[in-house]
Amino acid sequence: MPTERLINALQSYGVRLADSRAGAPSRRGGAGPSDHKAMTIAGRTVMVPVHTEAAFDSPFLVRRPDADGVSVIEHEGVVIGRATFPGKPRFYALSTFDGVPYSKIAVLHGRDVLATTVLQTCIRYQSRTKTCQFCSIGQSLAAGRTVAHKTPEQLAEVARAAVLLDGVKHMVMTTGTPNATDRGAAVLCESAFAVKAAVDLPIQAQCEPPDDDRWFERMKASGIDALGMHLEAVTPEVRARIMPGKAGVPLERYDEAFAAAVPVFGRGQVSTYILAGLGDTPEDILTMAERLIGMGVYPFVVPFVPISGTPLESHPAPGPDFMHAILKPLADMLAGANLRSTDIKAGCGRCGACSALSTYERAAVTA
Repeated sequence: MPTERLINALQSYGVRLADSRAGAPSRRGGAGPSDHKAMTIAGRTVMVPVHTEAAFDSPFLVRRPDADGVSVIEHEGVVIGRATFPGKPRFYALSTFDGVPYSKIAVLHGRDVLATTVLQTCIRYQSRTKTCQFCSIGQSLAAGRTVAHKTPEQLAEVARAAVLLDGVKHMVMTTGTPNATDRGAAVLCESAFAVKAAVDLPIQAQCEPPDDDRWFERMKASGIDALGMHLEAVTPEVRARIMPGKAGVPLERYDEAFAAAVPVFGRGQVSTYILAGLGDTPEDILTMAERLIGMGVYPFVVPFVPISGTPLESHPAPGPDFMHAILKPLADMLAGANLRSTDIKAGCGRCGACSALSTYERAAVTA
């Protein structure tokens, strides 16, 4: 099975683990790839669901690592591949000067990405009529695994340690939406400025489009290298149903923001996260992706993974054929436009661990 198809299938079905203790700890709740575990397959580190309903019944089983740390991947009893697990990062053993464990400030995503949710709260999360149905930003806070607001000083301290101790290569800063004006841009600016003063680390910031395009210049000046403004769903009908509050920021505003941000950050340095499997068809997603690529925006398409405790916890993940129907032509589009994940300075698109897209990109380039 080609590597891109194997990763695609694992991310759709999840895996059963014979030894859940192998490698770095898996994540439950919070922002980012929750209910996943990092696995390295054919040199690619990817996030694979392990705590979801689908994963519990997955046809894929990852055996206990051998003495060399290598696990075999089985599909219904037949060995189809091998995997290793990135180890627990060393910076997790430390605490900040004010006594907060580093792992509550930022976590390791994939193999070499430091990720943090600067504000672990959102103006929409507590409202059933406004919350994004897939979001679990409040779960890790309620469980005591993080803190509500990471200060610039804490972020700088942890980022420096993660670079020195674990060779982290770039950083993702996301945030819950604190207001309806800058939508988190201000807190991201002060956070990035502090990190860049402490360590030379490429940073991607993620927020909804602020109401004033001048924020993009301010974000760039603060040390932010790449920007993510995430659509999640691409049609008005699905957006209104799945994320009724966020849908109040219309697609037209995203178009305006993308058009203003690309000249500031550069072609390919502005991206958007699209969750496949929420109701948009492959044609819907590819039509949007074509428009975005034409604007110089990188569309990072990932399979939706239902997270326990959210309104969509029983919503099925998209099948591998559905994802292949998107990722194969999308990779061809990206290759034709000379937009490469490897050229992104920082962020989800560069990491690529939550999707098989970058593996499809490599196949498209070598075909």
